[in-house]
Amino acid sequence: MNSDIRAILEDVRDKRIPVEEAALRLKEMPFDDIDFAKVDTHRKLRQGSAEVIYGAGKSAEQIRGIVASMRKNGQDSILITRLSDEAYRELSDIDNICYHKEARIAVCGSMHKPDGIGKIVVATAGTSDIPVAEEAAVTAQFLGNEVVRLYDVGVSGLHRLLAHLDDIMSAMVIIAIAGMEGALASVIGGLSDCPVIAVPTSVGYGAAFEGLTALLAMLNSCASGVSVVNIDNGFGAGYVANMINHINK
Repeated sequence: MNSDIRAILEDVRDKRIPVEEAALRLKEMPFDDIDFAKVDTHRKLRQGSAEVIYGAGKSAEQIRGIVASMRKNGQDSILITRLSDEAYRELSDIDNICYHKEARIAVCGSMHKPDGIGKIVVATAGTSDIPVAEEAAVTAQFLGNEVVRLYDVGVSGLHRLLAHLDDIMSAMVIIAIAGMEGALASVIGGLSDCPVIAVPTSVGYGAAFEGLTALLAMLNSCASGVSVVNIDNGFGAGYVANMINHINK
């Protein structure tokens, strides 16, 4: 049971608050309606992690309003994904905001301290895949995980990956990120004894079809422990990796 709900129930049990007040607190938890958004203040109670702001397509004022709502409802650390440089400049006066340019992520507040079971390895086939990898890595770090980055270790130079076998074999979960033909996920899946989350990227020449070739290759991987998220979805991979790394916490 989530610690916030448990605390309310314990307060009722110990007669620190009346039942009516406890019921009101629980009723107020689901969402905060601010006209242009219904901020999900109940998500941490349901899922263990608070709501994240998807920055693309939102105006600076909308993002500012959502951040204010989250803070009003007790969310001290806030993640904003897919935030452009231009949008960040308009939001840079928000208190305690930090921008991770390559990941296109802003963090309002502080990162959670690492408290996962083990390490999350984020590996890319090439340097061009790093922006998606950084989105995954920063997301995982924000959620409280120790992250090991292995960049540019694709199959065109397999010895580069084999030089990091200790990291691969000691990971709790691995995020394998690749465009082109997407072979990296299968190779890592055949070397590791942990779940592998494959992320196809839109990197590649014409027949890569903006990531579709890598997506289909990863979906057809012969390595049994490989699962796949959507094209360029570094955030989704980082979030799922966090859930795996906290499965017994």
